[in-house]
Amino acid sequence: MEMDEFFMNLAIEEAKKAERLGEVPIGAVIVKNNKVIASGHNLRETTQNAVTHAELLAIEKACEATESWRLEGTTLYVTLEPCPMCSGAILLSRIERVVYGAVDPKAGCAGTLMNLLDDDRFNHRCEVVPNVLGDECGMMLTEFFRNLRKKKKDQKKQKVE
Repeated sequence: MEMDEFFMNLAIEEAKKAERLGEVPIGAVIVKNNKVIASGHNLRETTQNAVTHAELLAIEKACEATESWRLEGTTLYVTLEPCPMCSGAILLSRIERVVYGAVDPKAGCAGTLMNLLDDDRFNHRCEVVPNVLGDECGMMLTEFFRNLRKKKKDQKKQKVE
């Protein structure tokens, strides 16, 4: 198995942790020298905090682990294409490479809506590798939202009865 797929599978495991909490299943891991130095999963609903995205939580842990805000020589693996907020944090933390699973047509800033990570107007740029296990990552999100809609529909139906 290719290394990118190996580490993306670890990000998928993080996403499953989020899903078990009722969170949107997004997971991230940060790797340096082929070792995971940090991981995180979406916690927005749990914390009711808009900035507790998987990538930001992993970046925070990686900074603690390395005792530096500069995460040079690292790769971030994330199950969903980073949003504008996470893309900004990725650039500011100097992550060198971003590998993501599913594209995000509504907020993706690593090539879908725009590519903040590889824009020469910034003082740092990242290599971006899209669609690693993208079908699997996308299906996890599709099923999560399908189940959420069904649950809401069933709850609405019960109120009417």
